[in-house]
Amino acid sequence: MTEAVAAASGEFTIGGDLTVRRLGYGTMQLPGPGVWGESRDPDEAVRVLRRAVELGVNFIDTADAYGPFTADLLLKKALHPYADDLVIATKAGFTRQGPGAWSPVGRPAYLRQAVELSLRHLGLERIDLLQLHRIDPEVPVADQVGELAALQSEGKIRHIGLSQVSVDELEEAAKTATIVSVQNLYNLSQRDDEPVLEYAEKNNLAFIPWFPLATGELAKPGGPLDAIAKQHQASPSQLALAWLLKRSPVVLPIPGTSSVAHLEDNVAAAKLELTDEEFAKLTAAV
Repeated sequence: MTEAVAAASGEFTIGGDLTVRRLGYGTMQLPGPGVWGESRDPDEAVRVLRRAVELGVNFIDTADAYGPFTADLLLKKALHPYADDLVIATKAGFTRQGPGAWSPVGRPAYLRQAVELSLRHLGLERIDLLQLHRIDPEVPVADQVGELAALQSEGKIRHIGLSQVSVDELEEAAKTATIVSVQNLYNLSQRDDEPVLEYAEKNNLAFIPWFPLATGELAKPGGPLDAIAKQHQASPSQLALAWLLKRSPVVLPIPGTSSVAHLEDNVAAAKLELTDEEFAKLTAAV
């Protein structure tokens, strides 16, 4: 593929001024096992990031907790200085104690430090989209979001988003700052956060589903995902992404991988169009 395939996924404008192609890329797979430490193949990680941009991806999601810092440093190495239309969304508020270990910390001083480190590691003067990675239950939401709003007023953050929250938490955060995005677990097989997606649609928020490729039993031979994939000569992963893109115009899938071949397969989903009947069949299969 030599063309900007991701363009076929359409566009969404985050916060009224950041227009991105809807099929993006997530960096969580770039660090080592347990999202900890250095990449197994740093050279391939750099190739993946550069290939994503070649294929027309201009929305990349990362986080300081990925490594920690591994993904951000790879991004800078691969793509800095960044193209004018490239939007990098990152997250703060998760601390790491080892492979697979994650603990929320939302103290304002910590969030400020995390943002300053992200600016340095990414080589940015301003973060386009900073998402609170998790709400810390031990710190008032207004204090956590308020610190991000302060950083926004200082010109260090352009827009603020949230990750893995409920509708009530979205509404609570919106009392303190303008929220433009929400990043929750959501895919064809796991749709518990349908109310949050509906809230995002109603309020024109970007809905960024993490773990977008989970297909479970649906992809087994003879299953609905397998059958429709064969009809389209597509992979089950491509079908899962096509379902997300058709589900709502506010959905911005960010499939991640550490392989160029897998990246190319994922991005090709931008050109896959499901019929209304196929979409309904997949939706009803879970």
